[in-house]
Amino acid sequence: MAIDHKDIAAIREDYLKDSLSEEHMSANPFEQFENWFGQALEAHVIEPNAMTLSTLGEDGFPASRIVLLKDIKLNGFSFFTNYQSKKGLDMEGSSKVSLLFFWPELQRQVRVEGLVERLCEEDSNEYYASRPKGSRIGAWASPQSQVIPNREFLEERVSFYEKKFKDTEIVPRPEFWGGYLVRPLKVEFWQGRSSRLHDRITYVWEADDWVINRLAP
Repeated sequence: MAIDHKDIAAIREDYLKDSLSEEHMSANPFEQFENWFGQALEAHVIEPNAMTLSTLGEDGFPASRIVLLKDIKLNGFSFFTNYQSKKGLDMEGSSKVSLLFFWPELQRQVRVEGLVERLCEEDSNEYYASRPKGSRIGAWASPQSQVIPNREFLEERVSFYEKKFKDTEIVPRPEFWGGYLVRPLKVEFWQGRSSRLHDRITYVWEADDWVINRLAP
């Protein structure tokens, strides 16, 4: 189907669902995020834990992809991946990352800028053990982000590890797979408003405390 580029420019939606004011914000961004996340669950947002992770590569270009939030800790947001993947190598090179949550059903987004670090082995083992067996085998089978010759190559590796672990439910966590924690330095809560006059409230970590400000849309 041919696309009329004028039609793309004409796509508009007015945001009328809610507002955001400083007096109704929680004292810290983690409480505020949990509040919004709970509302996203109640609104049946599709995969509310999906977040865009942006990293900085060796080539100087930023790279973004969707990963899944797996826990909201007292000091950050955690997710899991292959340490040897593109994002894993990027994070080894630079700890500066950003996260973006977008919940269109609520006309909201949350932006996070912070520093990433690996989770401890205990946390990685605990989450890995909770995954379905097929996902645990998939972690072994996929040389994530590497060039592979074809789909059959991947399926053969899956078959190999299925046979290797066929007589046990215990699939050990690969040393190259585990969790990360993003410790925020800045968190922005964005609520869509009419006429593009959106509400933007930020939390910035300064002098051992969170400073709350409003930004112009």
